[in-house]
Amino acid sequence: MTITSSISPCLWFDDDLEEAARFYTGIFPNSSIGHLTRYNDAGPGEPGTVMAGEFTLDGLTFRGINGGPASFGFSEAISFSVSCRDQSEVDYYWDALADGGEESVCGWLKDRYGVSWQVVPTRLYELVSDPDRGRALAATQAMLRMRRIVVADLEAAADAAGVG
Repeated sequence: MTITSSISPCLWFDDDLEEAARFYTGIFPNSSIGHLTRYNDAGPGEPGTVMAGEFTLDGLTFRGINGGPASFGFSEAISFSVSCRDQSEVDYYWDALADGGEESVCGWLKDRYGVSWQVVPTRLYELVSDPDRGRALAATQAMLRMRRIVVADLEAAADAAGVG
């Protein structure tokens, strides 16, 4: 049996799917907007406005719908994690995604559309998994006090705990 299905996240926007797709594809490399389906005279939306569509962010395809202002807002229960190789990537994605949004703690933020993101340097995972429990604990405690994750501060906390 050949399986040809795939899984893609589908996001519900009130009426700004096209704007959001342009925002996201302007941030991530290897990104594009795919097919956008527009309402026609059959409704229920205004003819010519976007009903649904696809966009790809760094190789991952998303689907979106303009479902209207229902009680289906985004929450932190679903988030997208961006793994960053260094501080410059953390800063780039943090600044771009937080623009018009809301910063939270421990590398989390909500963008201007209410979508939750985790902007995480891979170094964080290494430090909080350090075999030296004191270093791991110190790095974890430092991370818990941060909004944007700052690699140098994590390393300094871990190094200070490892001395002694």
